[in-house]
Amino acid sequence: MFKTLARAAALAFALAAVFPAAALAQAGHEYAPLVEQKIDYKDWTFKSLKDGSPVNLRELVKGKKLVMVVYFAPWCGNWKFEAPVVARLHEKYKASGFDVVAVSEYASADDTRQYFEEAGGAPYTVVVESEGREARDRTTHYGYRQACSDTRRWGSPFNVFLEPARLNATGDVLTEKAWVVGGELIEKDAEQFIREKLGLNEKSAVEACEEKPPAKP
Repeated sequence: MFKTLARAAALAFALAAVFPAAALAQAGHEYAPLVEQKIDYKDWTFKSLKDGSPVNLRELVKGKKLVMVVYFAPWCGNWKFEAPVVARLHEKYKASGFDVVAVSEYASADDTRQYFEEAGGAPYTVVVESEGREARDRTTHYGYRQACSDTRRWGSPFNVFLEPARLNATGDVLTEKAWVVGGELIEKDAEQFIREKLGLNEKSAVEACEEKPPAKP
């Protein structure tokens, strides 16, 4: 029985790697793997949830090592599952050059604002792309999901990782490829990826020496 279940789990992850839009369903979650996608991700300017001022992505990512853009609907159960994971990762790695910007979709700015107020406030930048469900097929979010073969109806959450140092300096397209999670983050995998991109997996020589067991007499 155990071997059968193990083989089934391995097959599910293998299929998800081949078909990234097929999120891994588990107890109501929609986990998905990190997959590099051809996406032609474009620069954008959206209104800040906080005060309505324009926020430009190219300007926002300057000076960062890794930025995650997460598209979400505040009413979405899967986003509510992922939100604490995003907050933990942001808090843990923001001092090392990691940042998050969340793009609100398919709900009014007031609804999104209320969601974050109930959650204790937004710890990262939040902007608004759309404010109604009828806008779904017209958002950049929807276009990116189509490019990545994400067949979910609303596609919340949808995570895109950008490396500012590798982005195009000019033009509308910031990057032709990006690492994407078409569903909820698998926290362990996301953290490993973040650490790798921030250069935190390489131990210093001092740390390596301290971990060596003392030589036997």
